[in-house]
Amino acid sequence: MNDFIIINEKTPMAENGYRNGVSKNGHSNGSTNVNGANGNGAIELERPIVVANPRPAAAVKEQRSQLRGVGVVGLGYWGPNWVRNLHQSQAARRIVGCDLDQKRRTHVSQLYSDLETTSRFEDLLNDDEIEGIVVATPVGTHYAMAKRALDAGKSVLVEKPLATSSEEASDLVKTAREKNLVLMVGHTFEYSAPVLKMHDIIASGEIGDVFYISSVRANLGLFQRDVNVTWDLATHDISIILNLMGGREPEAVSCQGESHYGHGVEDVAMLTLRFERNVIAFIHVSWLDPDKIRRTTVVGSRKMLVYDDTAPQEKIRIYDKGVTAQKYYDTFGEFQFSYRYGDIQIPRIEEKEPLYSECEHFVKCIKNGETPNTDGVNGARVVNVLEAANYSLRRGGLMVPLGAALR
Repeated sequence: MNDFIIINEKTPMAENGYRNGVSKNGHSNGSTNVNGANGNGAIELERPIVVANPRPAAAVKEQRSQLRGVGVVGLGYWGPNWVRNLHQSQAARRIVGCDLDQKRRTHVSQLYSDLETTSRFEDLLNDDEIEGIVVATPVGTHYAMAKRALDAGKSVLVEKPLATSSEEASDLVKTAREKNLVLMVGHTFEYSAPVLKMHDIIASGEIGDVFYISSVRANLGLFQRDVNVTWDLATHDISIILNLMGGREPEAVSCQGESHYGHGVEDVAMLTLRFERNVIAFIHVSWLDPDKIRRTTVVGSRKMLVYDDTAPQEKIRIYDKGVTAQKYYDTFGEFQFSYRYGDIQIPRIEEKEPLYSECEHFVKCIKNGETPNTDGVNGARVVNVLEAANYSLRRGGLMVPLGAALR
């Protein structure tokens, strides 16, 4: 049998026996359906097609300075940051936090006196003044809560990843489209000034044709039990890389990883993303590193770029370095490479908290009926890569073609 599989996007997937796309041991199962080998000896999988979400109709035509109300579900690790930014931006007349934990509700209420709180998600769904809901709960609950919010007529921002399977992601995109609601994904780094600057530099052609991208995201913790390190950390790097590649999906993905604490969840992993035109991207993620590393390197035919998110200043550096081979040579002795060592450029970047920019964008999209930069299709693309990586991970690093790009 060949060491690859083919994903068939023609038919929807059947039930697989897992709850919310997460298996009993805490892994996303990838929601793949093995049909057997095709004529080439490859394993064939089925994956639903996610149809691009057309621009929602502008249901709210009048210009408003604020929304009537916004809800934040989950006041644990990340939810309070949303409450803070919504409060500081004065995005809504009412902000309602929802969490089952009374201590968390009390703690966040003490920080923001005008915050309303509830332990019942239904209170947000039934509140006519709540126009948008931010879902900042554990990954395994993202789909169910976002689905209920959309069905209740609320626009939704779901923290990364959008869902735990492409089937779930496709259903959320479809639901938001049918109801003309905003569906946005919390790929926060796509709203950071350095990543936006990188995108502009690459799009301008300054570094030439992209040869490869290397990304490292490592730290000591935070350990998760509902998802592995790939679904937790690599989500950021996948969204950044797809952004730099103009939204294109890779042609194939492979992933290898290991679990070192006996709980069955990989805490170290290496992903390889293969794009057309021989572009390749490597992603190394780890919960077991003594240093906090967030570094992305982009190597082009003309120049090279390094983005270090941990640097207090000078987060991006452009190196005028490269290698040139003689076009013609008659003997081996004439064959040589010419190495170029030029200047180092440090672009000026106007820093702004990415989450604040993301918050403003979410509110603006709801008020004006616009399609977010990180809409449901954007989130579904990332889930597709994660799903393929998870399938590869369970099979020792098998290279998994993704097939046709999302339409």
